[in-house]
Amino acid sequence: MEVFELIAPCHFGLEAVLKREIQDLGYEVSLVEDGKVTFQGDAQAICEANIFLRTAERVLLKVGKFRAETFDELFEAVKALPWEQYLPENGKFWVTKATSVKSRLFSPSDIQSIVKKAVVERLKERYHREWFPEDGPEYPLRITFLKDEAVIAIDTSGVSLHKRGYRRLSSKAPITETLAAALILLTPWKQDRILVDPFCGCGTFPIEAAMMAAHMAPGMNRSFTAEAWTNLIAKKYWYEAVTEANDLLDDTVKTDIQGYDIDPAMVKAARENARDAGVDHMIHFQARPVKDLNHPKKYGFLFANPPYGERLEEKTALPALYRELGEAMERLDSWSFYLITGYEEAERHIGRKAAKNRKIYNGMLKTYFYQYPGPKPPVRRQSL
Repeated sequence: MEVFELIAPCHFGLEAVLKREIQDLGYEVSLVEDGKVTFQGDAQAICEANIFLRTAERVLLKVGKFRAETFDELFEAVKALPWEQYLPENGKFWVTKATSVKSRLFSPSDIQSIVKKAVVERLKERYHREWFPEDGPEYPLRITFLKDEAVIAIDTSGVSLHKRGYRRLSSKAPITETLAAALILLTPWKQDRILVDPFCGCGTFPIEAAMMAAHMAPGMNRSFTAEAWTNLIAKKYWYEAVTEANDLLDDTVKTDIQGYDIDPAMVKAARENARDAGVDHMIHFQARPVKDLNHPKKYGFLFANPPYGERLEEKTALPALYRELGEAMERLDSWSFYLITGYEEAERHIGRKAAKNRKIYNGMLKTYFYQYPGPKPPVRRQSL
C-alpha cells in the first residue's frame, strides 16, 4: 500500500500531545513544528487518524513542498506536482485556504487563483482534455507559505475535527473539543479519578473526559471528505476503522465526572450535548456557583475554563471569582487544579503560584494553562 506524508495541524503549544497520540496509533512521526505534526501513513492511516485522534484539527495529505517568490514560480511549481495521482477526472477541487507568513507572495485570493489554474493545466496534459466537469468527489486544497516555502496538501477531513457532532448548543466563550481533550491528556487524570468542571458551560471538559473514559473514538459518529475518495482509499478501510472504534467502546464504565455552572440554561445545554455524545449517563450536571464548590472525596481533578474578562462587564467580577477558586483549593487540598484562562492576574487573585504555567493559543487569543497538581493517592496494597 502506498505510503503518504500526512500533516495534522493542532493548537500551538500542544504538539507534543498530538505527537504521542499519533505514535500510539502506530505511525512514525517525521516532523514536529509549531502548530502541526507530520507523519507517515497509508490509506488506512488516513481513516484511523480522522476517527481516533482527539487533538488534531484535521488530517492533510501532503502533495508537495517548494519555494516560490513570484507567481510564475508558484504556477510552475504547482504544475510540476503529480496531481493526476490524487485527483480523478471528475474530481471537484478548489483552494479552500491559503495562508502566508513572512513571504513575498501574500495575497490569499491571488495564490488561490494561480494554484487552481496550475492544477488544471497539469490535469489537461495528463487526462488529454480541455474541460473538467468537477461533478465528482470533493478534494479541497490548502496551501501555506512560510518564509517563501510553500506546502500544499489536500484536506481529508472536511469539517474541522473539533466538531465531533455533539455540540449543537454552545456557551459564550466555549473551549474547543480538541483543546479540551489535549489539556486533559496533558495531566495524569484517569477514569477512576473524580473530575469536576465548575464553569462547565456547554459541557466540553466533562464530555471529552467521559468519551476518554469510555474509549469512545471522537470521530466515530461523523463523516469525512475522504470517504468519497475511492481512487485513493478503499471503502473497507473506513469500515474497519469504524468497526475497531465500536469494538473499543465501553460506555458501561463507572466514572465520577461532574459539571457545574451558575447558569441553569447552560446546565440544560450541557446535558443535551452530553446526550447527543452518548455519555449523558456518565456525567452529573448541576446549577451551582463556584463559591459552593466542595466534594467529600479526596484526590480529585478540577478542570476549568473560567471567564477571561474579554467583555468589560466581566472584568470587575473577576478578582472575586478567582479568589473563590483559591478558597476552593484550600478546601480541596488533596485535589489537582487545572485552569486555562487569558486573565493575566489569575495567580495573584487565586493566591497561589502554579507549579507549571503553559502558554497556549486558543485561536488567536493567548491563554495560560495553570497547573496545580495535588498529592498522589496512596497505593493500595493488593491482598495475597
